Amino acid sequence: MTSLALEKSERAAARPARGRRHTRSYWPFVLPALVVVGSVIVFPWAFTIWMSLHEWQIGGGSSFVGLANFARLGTDLRFHEALVHTIYFTSLAVVLPVVLGLFSAIVFHQNFKGRGFLRGLFVMPMMATPVAIALVWAMMFHPQLGVLNYLLSLVGIPPQLWVFHPSTVIPSLVLVETWQWTPLVMLIVLGGLAAIPTEPYESALIDGATGWQMFWHITLPLVMPFVMVAAIIRSIDAIKSFDIIYAITQGGPGTASETINLYLYSVAFAYYDIGYGSAIALVFFLMVVGLAVLLLWLKKRSQWTEMGAGA
Repeated sequence: MTSLALEKSERAAARPARGRRHTRSYWPFVLPALVVVGSVIVFPWAFTIWMSLHEWQIGGGSSFVGLANFARLGTDLRFHEALVHTIYFTSLAVVLPVVLGLFSAIVFHQNFKGRGFLRGLFVMPMMATPVAIALVWAMMFHPQLGVLNYLLSLVGIPPQLWVFHPSTVIPSLVLVETWQWTPLVMLIVLGGLAAIPTEPYESALIDGATGWQMFWHITLPLVMPFVMVAAIIRSIDAIKSFDIIYAITQGGPGTASETINLYLYSVAFAYYDIGYGSAIALVFFLMVVGLAVLLLWLKKRSQWTEMGAGA
């Protein structure tokens, strides 16, 4: 009995030592990933937070100013104007592609001759680079030489100034976003339409339901989670939009199309006010995160409503 008890105690003493050896043996595999995450994600954000707390002009020294850069945002009228432009641009650049993408998905879900070819043609704008798209649309928007005003003249509409007038510049930029990203929404919703069972439609036809009633009471509720996913992706992408706006208008005319992204770029890389630019970047990041959380909550709420309705 004494030897057995001694053997058990030795085994018990050996277990933690083996566990410590295994724990130590994992570190060489985990360490490279920790170094990459720390240097690529953690350090840039920590450095941005540090810069936002300093008054720092490139070429000059830096001094700690606490939250003064964030307080400056409250009195910066150009920042307020950029915020309004961002909300206006994002709202239009989400609603229009989602509505048109839903409509396009329903059309391309039907069986008709040449559907595959037209689908391929429809998604082609997604494959082009933003700068190439901007150059093409900048030529099309030209008041004298652009093809858009020529097309308007064919139906008797007077020529427009498009991106050259403050009141039409943001809707014109939204037109480019809608043209490029409506196919993405269509592809997401098409996946949802393909997953809908046929039994509800067969029952509705037996009950004499019209096409609109089947869309409103069957198709739309069942495809709504996919529409919400498309809306989330579009919202996050639209609020961060920079390349097309900068390549076509550079925030003009004046500051009529300057979003927060463009204002942040100007502050940091045109005026070299790195501290204030870092404060704008942090506030902008919190806005993107807040918008993503809100949309995820709406998506979860729509799923809960469907489950409640099904029960």
